[in-house]
Amino acid sequence: MSFAVQTPQRPLPGAFLQTPAASKYQAGSIAQPNFRTNVSSSVQDNAPSNTSQSLTQQSQQSTVSAQRSSPESLRPIERAAKTINDTLVQELRYPELDSYVGQGVSSDYDISSSSAWAPFQKAKMYDIPNQIFEQYNRAQVSTLMGLFAELNHAWITIDNALYLWDYTHPNPDLIGVEEQPNSITAVKLVVPRAGVFVPSITHLLVVATTAEVFLIGVASQMATGGAFTVTLYQTRMSISTRGLDINVIEGSADTGRIFFSGKLDDEVYELTYQQEEKWFQNRCGKVNHTSKGYSALTPTFSFSKRPQQEHIMQMVTDDTRRLLYTLSSRSTIRTFHMRPNGGLDLVIAKTLGQIFGNVGHMVSRTDLIAPGMTITAISPISCQEASKLHLMATTSTGCRMFLSATSSYGWPASDSSSAPSSMQVQHIKFPPPEVPGSQSQQQPSSTQVTNYQGNSGINTSSRALKPTRTAYRFPPGYFFCFAPKDPQAVTDTLFISAPDSGRIARPHESSQLTRYAEYGIWLSLGSRAEDIGLVSPPFSASSSPVGFGNELAVQYDKPVTEVAILTNTGVQTIRRRRLVDLFAAAIRYGGGDEGLEGEVKKFIRLYGRGETTATALAVACGQGLDITSDSRVAKINDPEVLEYARKAFIEFGGKPLLNENSVEDQTVPTIDMVRPSPRHDGLALYIARLVRSFWKVPIARESLSATGGLAVLPTISLTKLQDIQRDLSTLQEFLNTNTSFIDGLAGPEALRRVSTKQEEVALQAEHRALHSLVLLISDIIEGISFVLVLFDERVEEIVLSLSNEVRQQVRNLTYEGLFCTGNGKDIAKELVKGIVNRNIANGSNVDTVAEALRRRCGSFCSADDVVIFKAQEQLKKASEAGSNSEFGRNLLNESLRLFRQVAASLSMEHLAWAVEQYISMQFYAGAIQLALNVAKESDRGNRALAWIQDGRPEQDPRQAAFDARKRCYNMVHVVITSVDQASSQAPEMVDGQYTLSTKRKSEAYNVIHNSDDEVFQTDLYDWYLAKGWSDRLLEVVSPYIVTYLQRKSSDDIAHADLLWNYYARSNRFYDAAAVQLRLAKSSFVLALDKRIEYLSRAKANASTYTPGIARQPRQTLLHEISDLLDVANIQDDLRQRLKADVRITPERRPEVLKELNGPILGLTELYNSYADQASYFDLCVLIYQAADHRNPADIRTTWQNLLEYIHKETTDRGEPQPYEAVIEKVRSLGNRLNLSESTFPIPDLLPMLEKYAFEYQRGVGPSTWVIDTFLDLQVPHESLLPVLEGMFYNDEAPFQGRNRRYIGNDMLYLIQRWFHDSGRGGGRVFGGDSNALAISQTLLMLQQNGIDEDKAEECQALRMRIEQMLR
Repeated sequence: MSFAVQTPQRPLPGAFLQTPAASKYQAGSIAQPNFRTNVSSSVQDNAPSNTSQSLTQQSQQSTVSAQRSSPESLRPIERAAKTINDTLVQELRYPELDSYVGQGVSSDYDISSSSAWAPFQKAKMYDIPNQIFEQYNRAQVSTLMGLFAELNHAWITIDNALYLWDYTHPNPDLIGVEEQPNSITAVKLVVPRAGVFVPSITHLLVVATTAEVFLIGVASQMATGGAFTVTLYQTRMSISTRGLDINVIEGSADTGRIFFSGKLDDEVYELTYQQEEKWFQNRCGKVNHTSKGYSALTPTFSFSKRPQQEHIMQMVTDDTRRLLYTLSSRSTIRTFHMRPNGGLDLVIAKTLGQIFGNVGHMVSRTDLIAPGMTITAISPISCQEASKLHLMATTSTGCRMFLSATSSYGWPASDSSSAPSSMQVQHIKFPPPEVPGSQSQQQPSSTQVTNYQGNSGINTSSRALKPTRTAYRFPPGYFFCFAPKDPQAVTDTLFISAPDSGRIARPHESSQLTRYAEYGIWLSLGSRAEDIGLVSPPFSASSSPVGFGNELAVQYDKPVTEVAILTNTGVQTIRRRRLVDLFAAAIRYGGGDEGLEGEVKKFIRLYGRGETTATALAVACGQGLDITSDSRVAKINDPEVLEYARKAFIEFGGKPLLNENSVEDQTVPTIDMVRPSPRHDGLALYIARLVRSFWKVPIARESLSATGGLAVLPTISLTKLQDIQRDLSTLQEFLNTNTSFIDGLAGPEALRRVSTKQEEVALQAEHRALHSLVLLISDIIEGISFVLVLFDERVEEIVLSLSNEVRQQVRNLTYEGLFCTGNGKDIAKELVKGIVNRNIANGSNVDTVAEALRRRCGSFCSADDVVIFKAQEQLKKASEAGSNSEFGRNLLNESLRLFRQVAASLSMEHLAWAVEQYISMQFYAGAIQLALNVAKESDRGNRALAWIQDGRPEQDPRQAAFDARKRCYNMVHVVITSVDQASSQAPEMVDGQYTLSTKRKSEAYNVIHNSDDEVFQTDLYDWYLAKGWSDRLLEVVSPYIVTYLQRKSSDDIAHADLLWNYYARSNRFYDAAAVQLRLAKSSFVLALDKRIEYLSRAKANASTYTPGIARQPRQTLLHEISDLLDVANIQDDLRQRLKADVRITPERRPEVLKELNGPILGLTELYNSYADQASYFDLCVLIYQAADHRNPADIRTTWQNLLEYIHKETTDRGEPQPYEAVIEKVRSLGNRLNLSESTFPIPDLLPMLEKYAFEYQRGVGPSTWVIDTFLDLQVPHESLLPVLEGMFYNDEAPFQGRNRRYIGNDMLYLIQRWFHDSGRGGGRVFGGDSNALAISQTLLMLQQNGIDEDKAEECQALRMRIEQMLR
């Protein structure tokens, strides 16, 4: 994290507490305030960037940035390297523990209600094996339990037996120590002193019993999958300890010393051990460091009742200061100095009363620090973590007391060779606020709400952690406090807190001291905790107090801290959650877009935009981890989470800022006055955290091998390099995918969005900064590949082949130098030469080596030049040998193979020369293949194809990729012309055998047709059409021809015609019909007749069976075509009708005809704009049918208007008879409407025509022409008769009174026709007896009062025949 330097309002004396003494600096070297970085108060949102301009000016410049004097003169890669160096320097400025745990008290906690913000989470619960319970049930005296968390093992003692098991194994084997007879009182795993045991013994098991202490050798080895295998060995080392009742054992990991104490006194003993016995000294011994003389050699026995003896409850060591701390049963803390000569001196004894005296002036009276309070646990603080603070003591009330030790001179005792002489309480951290309901038996939930007390008072009365049974502290400040809340203390409630590194690194006010900000979580264990231990290595971000606790810096670089807690039910592992995990979880479990946006804004408020964008970028690149439902740690790859993280990085990344106050300084370019956006800072921060572990480290180190020879080993494991390379590749892919969305990477089009010159300059500076980082990412990825290639070889032989000067440069070459400096690239080229020469000397194929180098790290080697030269040499040899000889053809093929290997780096000059040579030697297939390979390699991302698919937009950057490929394709065109010309001048066959020219033509066209380069195929087809060779397109058998014609058909009707013709030739009639349908509907300039032709062809093709096309889609397409064809025919009828309509003025007629002789219009427009206005009622009815319009009133009115219009028109014209015109129109419409019930309604049309015949055509023409018209249309008799009966019985005008006989006559005529038609062919008359009986009754009614007298006899005769048939 880095922050803008802010100028204090007034230089008050003593305000700058940490101002260094002037004597530490040379004259004139004190840095002056850089006011240019403090633009205005509006910069606050962007202030938490990760690279502070003023801080970087104060920092030591890197080897890269030191080469240039001004930012303007830096190359992009140097600018990026400078940014990374500045960021790493800023990361190292993380405040040391002493700076925020200073003199005073605090109670700042942030305990969120959201599980997403929990600093720790339960990882996995491992049950205690059943074998342990079986052994436990046999216990008679005592049992103890504990953890060896660093080995993933737990242990239990049952009387005299000790058992170990791998708690991570689902069915572990027990490792037992059962030989000795005494009850075990204490067990401790320590690191042995170097040189005493064989190297395979990594630990010692110190076992204390009621009679002795003995050592067991432990050989641990990590197996596949991360599990440890443990083997125990007898050391035959033991000492007698009868009467001591040992309960505390502690070891020093650095020195291998072992200390112990018992319950009967407060003496500190040391167990000494050595490899062999010496004069006056056994292999194993005991030393009392606190009592001298004879009493130290004998145990103390008490035969009278005395007050309980003070004894030691806990021992801890601080190897960094060579100190041993003890905590007694009376809360006295003693400090011992471990002298190098094996001595142990008591230097400080801090009683509880003295501690009360220290804190009396620090805090007012509180029940938490009062008589009755005890100290329950102590934890050392190493000098790597803090220079002043030495120890943390936890009280029974849950208060944490941080103590510092000083020497006699008053300075912190940080040197391990000097012993401290006094100890004082430096800081008190009070417990968190009480959880509601915590006073009862109710256990706290997993997370509780406590707002961050940024401005509130210090809470010195919280009883949330009272009583505290025990507590532990792990670097860099993880606090685990076990507080039983039930009266019997059967179960523990665990409170865990951790420093909030983001807020500690970024104080809200630059003038304020850093607050001790922590966030915590409550966990209910459900049982009693027996032991706790670190599963992961101890945390350390740096080797000095400054930067030590920066968890953010190493969250992608080091394993996540994991702690194991042993309870009487199992082992619970608890995992630390990194900031990236918190961000991912906040997104994953946030409530909706507003909730997610609020979470992001909360991150910005707490940690600043730079840190937020860096974290969002990490989540978007898949760095977030979470515990799954089956207790596995898995990456968060939910698309929603990654997408919102991507949006957060892009949308909340801020903007670059131009410091206008510094523009007046003409000596500095304006672009250098721009401060990049927090998004840039976040990107730089993420990159720096990925590469921090190797950035300044040499790529290799020399040592002696087991045989005494030279061994060159990587300083960073190759597995770790591969992991970093994979993360950087993911980042590179993310940036490439989102380039168009990120200001500064979007390219020139982003400049169109700026509104002022200042914004343009700021955007240019942003682009310069981001582009340099993008280039650096690419160089790092390739540089890591080079290192991996290097160590795949025998590096020792390569190094020995170098000159002494170059070899020394290789020793000093760091990863930064390899990635970012020209000298590093030069050294890499020397190593490449060594790799190639070594492989040649060993008889290896140089082509294989060159290809491997080109593929994995092309920019670090020049192997392509070697291959190109070799290919050219092969080509010249082929010319000398003759292209028609077998040897010459082999050389040509070899040269082609070599050229294709380096096609990506083959220049156009080399390509043109090779193609020309191939043509002269009639190696047409090779010339085409090489040109196609070069074209494809020049555009590996296939950007040219994307440009073509997008319609070839103008001024598109992708056009350059197409132009590069087009130059290669033009050479292919030259080859095709040459091969066609050569083949045309020679016969195809001679004596039944294909000629040589024919074979070479076939080879060339096989390469063309088998090419999978869609861009080439597109260009080739364009060239064919430009040459007028459209027939070649129809003969091509390739999947790309269809894609090409489909793409072209949207813009050119000729290509569309080629497409459906190609489909038809290929028997793909369904696809041909679809294309023809699109043509008919297209916006091309086509006459209506042509569109109808397309539809007619489409209808025929759609009706034809096409293999692979189901019936349903074919019927759907056919239905669509038929409907559109009906509409087109209506439009054509309108056009023909309007062409001859005299009502249209000559000026208007061409316009109307043009509108109708083009695209097929919609039915609504045809109706409203033309048919209805022109009173073309028959076409209106057809439009009703096509539009499925079913309004009976509209249809009835239109038919009525049609009859009136026909009658008037024929009457005015004088011919033919009106009824004849009506008959013709009704028949025509009936056929076109398919007697539709909606648009050709018989119940409406029959009465309408009967009325028309009675009123306008009575006595004109046949009396039965109405009935004959419907019968000619094949209208069923049974559909007409009910309508006539209704008219007869309804007695409606004009068929009233005697006029009803006209209807009766038609009814009789209809029945006669029905009788005649149904009896024809031997069928049943009227369709059945029931119909016949009903008709007989109808005839009787007509005979009595419904028809003319001359018809009555016919009616009676017909009725008699029917009745006779019914008998």
